[in-house]
Amino acid sequence: MSHKSEQDRVYADPREQVDHFVFDQQVARVFPDMIGRSVPGYDTVINLSSVLAAQTVQPDSRCYDLGCSLGATAQAIQNGIRVPGCRIIAVDNSPAMLEQAVKRLPQTADKTPIDFVCADISDIQFANASLVTLNFTLQFIPLEQRTALLSRIRNGLRPGGILILSEKICFDDPQEEQLQIEMHHAFKRANGYNDLEISQKRSALENVLIPETLEQHRERLKQAGFSRANLWFQCFNFVSLVARK
Repeated sequence: MSHKSEQDRVYADPREQVDHFVFDQQVARVFPDMIGRSVPGYDTVINLSSVLAAQTVQPDSRCYDLGCSLGATAQAIQNGIRVPGCRIIAVDNSPAMLEQAVKRLPQTADKTPIDFVCADISDIQFANASLVTLNFTLQFIPLEQRTALLSRIRNGLRPGGILILSEKICFDDPQEEQLQIEMHHAFKRANGYNDLEISQKRSALENVLIPETLEQHRERLKQAGFSRANLWFQCFNFVSLVARK
């Protein structure tokens, strides 16, 4: 079943006051267009999740897609799984996003089932997992809660299990930081956003999306008990890591 996304015009009109960004009905309707035009390499990261799933998902195990939005990663994992007895638990705290996800991904008997769960990912108990994904989600979790969440994920992984962690990052070097921001904005302009949209969205995300450096992510994963974390994708100030138990 094909669901065509509406074009993202959420920040197209001038606003006297730009409120904090929320994943509401308005965003849910345009989300595939919004994220595809805003996050360089998004489709690559999501699509290659199926390759990693084919390589790492173990029989009779669970996969968790945390901050699943409209279920794109859950579907990619589902397409990659080659073993029996698995379940995918797709979690998001936005009812609007999950409502769209359920419409987009009808269950079929011949594929690994996806359970959509409306909850805060900090409340999820992880067990018997061979694959967990945090694609552009940790950046929305309060800083002081991030290590505990990663520790619980690590403890819920089977031996040989992996975490895919994808994030927007920042840089310690001010010049590098500025260059990466300029390239990201150029990417958005190339995808049809104007300077008003870019500026208003950036204001909406300020203090909501809190990026960290690649080194901070690696150090936190180490503190959480992961044995190694390998960078497998980067485009401008967006990265993805594979962390192993």
